Amino acid sequence: MARPEMSVSPYWELTFDADGDPEARSRDRLLAGVAQRGVRDLLVFAHGWNSDRSGATRLYDRFFAPVPGLAPTARLGYVGVVWPSMRFSDEPIPDFPRAVAAQAPPPPALDKDTRHALLETFPGRATVVDQLARLLEQQSSEEAELEEFGRLVRVLVELVPPGPQALFAADTLSEGVPQDEPLIFHGTTGETCAEFARALARVRAEPSFTLPNPWEGAHELLRQATYFAMKRRAGTVGERGLGRVIGQLATRAPRMRVHLVGHSFGGRLVSFALRGLPPGVRTVKSVTLLQGAFSHYAFSARLPHDPRAGGVLQGQHNRIDGPLVCCFSRHDDALGTIYPLASRTAGHDRELHAGLSVGRALGAKWGAMGFDGVQAVPGTRSLKLADALRGPLPGTGCVNVDVSAVVRRGGPPAGAHSDIAHPELARLVLAAGRVH
Repeated sequence: MARPEMSVSPYWELTFDADGDPEARSRDRLLAGVAQRGVRDLLVFAHGWNSDRSGATRLYDRFFAPVPGLAPTARLGYVGVVWPSMRFSDEPIPDFPRAVAAQAPPPPALDKDTRHALLETFPGRATVVDQLARLLEQQSSEEAELEEFGRLVRVLVELVPPGPQALFAADTLSEGVPQDEPLIFHGTTGETCAEFARALARVRAEPSFTLPNPWEGAHELLRQATYFAMKRRAGTVGERGLGRVIGQLATRAPRMRVHLVGHSFGGRLVSFALRGLPPGVRTVKSVTLLQGAFSHYAFSARLPHDPRAGGVLQGQHNRIDGPLVCCFSRHDDALGTIYPLASRTAGHDRELHAGLSVGRALGAKWGAMGFDGVQAVPGTRSLKLADALRGPLPGTGCVNVDVSAVVRRGGPPAGAHSDIAHPELARLVLAAGRVH
């Protein structure tokens, strides 16, 4: 496979499969290359909702482009992590060409690019994908058809039984056991689709008297179910894959400093890599999360609403020999509106029926750190982007940085979720790692 043309050098790609196993040649090139090139600071970026290698590498190329000019004397190396994820083609990515962010027919139709992505992401499920596409196209008014759609969605993502894999999908643990799976897999499909349809109407600022189409909610249910599968996969690749490779890098180049960067579920991936570090490895000098698509309580030792429960990554930020910087934006509709609705777990949805607004009821308990930052971790600092760039940043612990000033563009349903290719954010990554 030809290596992509990049604006920075030296650049390596590190490719993983769904089980976290690295592609041997890409791993070996990286391990040999960092020592040969005398790399002092290695920037490792993991993508989020991309459906192919080309979309990921274009993101890396754009994000890394300003870095050499920002740190002209640093001995830098760059790694782009490629892992098997997918993105619905109707999610616009600011400034990306049509080939990367295709303009799809409006939902609920399932466009050909998304069908292709589903078939690649869930091999052996072609019949299920075809049935889902048919139901979305027909938009039957029969409630039984919506329930059948929900059943097929569950078959597609193939939820795993309790065990090690369940930990990779969990955000919080109750007495060491993963908390319930999201209600979207257990509740009545019709009610779930109606809630998603209403949420999409709010994101699009549609008139309140407009009756939402439940099949648009069904389209969103499919999207969120596939994201749940990608969430599980990101944890797997991070802990079983990237964490181990960082340990091998520490053996090969013990004085090299590693800086992890993750967008969306890539933020989850690099965070789980901390759990996969071999004992005693302290080469990770900073972690920067760009619109992290996982629970704002993931690093908490105790949840405010349940003292018996804690985050699945509790204490892992202490494995960083430097800060964990969490970037968040109020313009991220994917994380501010849809994520909390999709993340609430079975048996814990009473807030919706207690007279509270959806934003208050769901955001506090089921919020994502890319929308409001790390929560319930003592000592966490909160800064505006301009103040963070004036620096210096704290040398340890969690640091929330409000990047709404630059992460602000994007249409529904994701909003500004993918608006991350900004020189200010590249500067923040360098500041977090004290790279000069």
